[in-house]
Amino acid sequence: MFKEFKEFALKGNLIDVAVGLVMATAFGLVVSAFVDGMFMPLVGQIFQVGDLAAAKHVLSPAEVAADGTVTKAESAIMYGKFISTIINFLIVAFVMYLIVKAINKMKKPVEAAPAGPTQEELLAQIRDLLKK
Repeated sequence: MFKEFKEFALKGNLIDVAVGLVMATAFGLVVSAFVDGMFMPLVGQIFQVGDLAAAKHVLSPAEVAADGTVTKAESAIMYGKFISTIINFLIVAFVMYLIVKAINKMKKPVEAAPAGPTQEELLAQIRDLLKK
């Protein structure tokens, strides 16, 4: 059983998938850092909202007691994080599309099998063989 598992785990396809998963995770982190650290603050400045990733709509503000302790937490819709996540997804999806498109271009087209005889030619050959 261990031998079968070892053969399965060391197959090329499984290792390729593992490497692809690690690379995709790292790429996702790079894209997140770019979007959250560089892109969203710029967009926030353009629309005069500060850092767009921190944008929110407060439903009920936090209540703070006189001694400084929070008695009721703030309730807010964090639409900035949602927009940031959508932008991350679109960038990753577009790059993956470009990678798949490039890989498909690099693949050699499969040559079509040589055309065999038509049905009429086969029937003619059978007829000729039966005449003999």
